[in-house]
Amino acid sequence: MLWFAKNHPTHAGPTRQRTSLAVWESPRRSYSGGKGFIGRRTIGVVTESLHVWVDQDLCTGDGLCVQYAPEVFEFDVDGLAYVKDGNGTLLCDAGARADVPERLRLDVIDSAHECPGACIHVERASDGQEVAGPDA
Repeated sequence: MLWFAKNHPTHAGPTRQRTSLAVWESPRRSYSGGKGFIGRRTIGVVTESLHVWVDQDLCTGDGLCVQYAPEVFEFDVDGLAYVKDGNGTLLCDAGARADVPERLRLDVIDSAHECPGACIHVERASDGQEVAGPDA
């Protein structure tokens, strides 16, 4: 299971912008202690390209994804969330995948974790392995 740090002050760069930081439960380079962490965890940076898609059969239309990443998610007239491509075009085909912009990786991953319908799937572009969502 993955846990993604979002606003920890040590992850902010010189301009206090967030970086794509992920924490995996694993024996590699682990540390323990620190507020908010229980046990041993591994810190790694999300540098791989990601794809995201929404399973509309499970979408509740809650809108958290649109709030987290409005450049990636949008509601259609049916009240369900869909992904948008880099040009902002809504991809309405079932299972349509969109590239996740680097600066929005954490927001998209957070939306997958927070989604009440568990319908957002975030996959590595290289091998299709799900990194966030119901099958992660």
